[in-house]
Amino acid sequence: MEAPVLIRVEDGVGRITLNRPQALHALNTDMCQRMYDALTAWADDDDVHLLMIDHREGTRGFCAGGDIRMVAQSGRVDGRDGAQFFNIEYRLNTRIKRFPKPYVAILDGVTMGGGVGISIHGSHRIATENTLFAMPETGIGLFPDVGGGWFLPRLSGQIGIWLALTGARLKGRDVLAAGIATHYVPSAALEALKPRLGAARTHDDIDAILADYAEPAGHPSYAEHLATMNHCFAKPTVTDICLALKMADDDWATAQADILKTRSPLSMAVALEQLRRGEAMSTFEEVMRMEYRIACHIIRGNDFSEGVRAVIEDKDHAPKWSPQSPAGVTPQMVEAVFAPVAEELRL
Repeated sequence: MEAPVLIRVEDGVGRITLNRPQALHALNTDMCQRMYDALTAWADDDDVHLLMIDHREGTRGFCAGGDIRMVAQSGRVDGRDGAQFFNIEYRLNTRIKRFPKPYVAILDGVTMGGGVGISIHGSHRIATENTLFAMPETGIGLFPDVGGGWFLPRLSGQIGIWLALTGARLKGRDVLAAGIATHYVPSAALEALKPRLGAARTHDDIDAILADYAEPAGHPSYAEHLATMNHCFAKPTVTDICLALKMADDDWATAQADILKTRSPLSMAVALEQLRRGEAMSTFEEVMRMEYRIACHIIRGNDFSEGVRAVIEDKDHAPKWSPQSPAGVTPQMVEAVFAPVAEELRL
């Protein structure tokens, strides 16, 4: 059997190709470890001048997330395997963030959760018309991790809060407009672009090459809703956000309020607090340590287990959240998820 991730060096380019098509290239512990080891070796290898990550041609991708089913099964027992997965995944995210050479991610397809974590922290993120971005974790009782506490609150206005709470999907050029991708390139041009990148040595070289292929974002599809978004999602609590959306007398706002009714109330409260704390933190490493604590606690709770059951296992899409509404979430419940853990994340 082929490896779930193909790692090699070609003409001075460190190549990582996700190769788990049956799971939309979702990450597992082994894949994260292999990528971490490769980045560690290539960081100091003078024969490698840039890194490129993509998914196997002819398959759907880029990466749909992490091995959520395994994490849920672990959380129902002792949480150890789940914690091990998050440990290596978050260390990988940090290694990408601190990688000393250009890191080019080709997001030609579904890019969610863990797939965001192995792309958003790189220097160059290339979206295509096939790119579908989302952080849908509140819909399964999780939270927007993999550094979401760092990059989401640093997007313009309240776009990050909106994406984190609703799990809204951005497509194609909107991914560039939101500041998640750095470039937009039509997928038909990728075959010509990839070998040209092999001649690059610096960030400026890559930018010059991309200038021959990249196209502007244009007018984002969500632009007309920005004023409402920035007003409503700036409110201090999830309850206040829901109320503001209901009072907006706007079809888009009503639709967002309806989406929030389906999300885990606890997860939304945790995500809001995560992004607020993350915005105030001065280093990426602080955020990742915070998210590791959240992950270790939340995977052993009711909502994550129930969310995975409803969406991934039984697929009845009728999770029984606890608490059932944002009003039932207390500050103490949220604070408990941020509490220290026995073994903190070491970066």
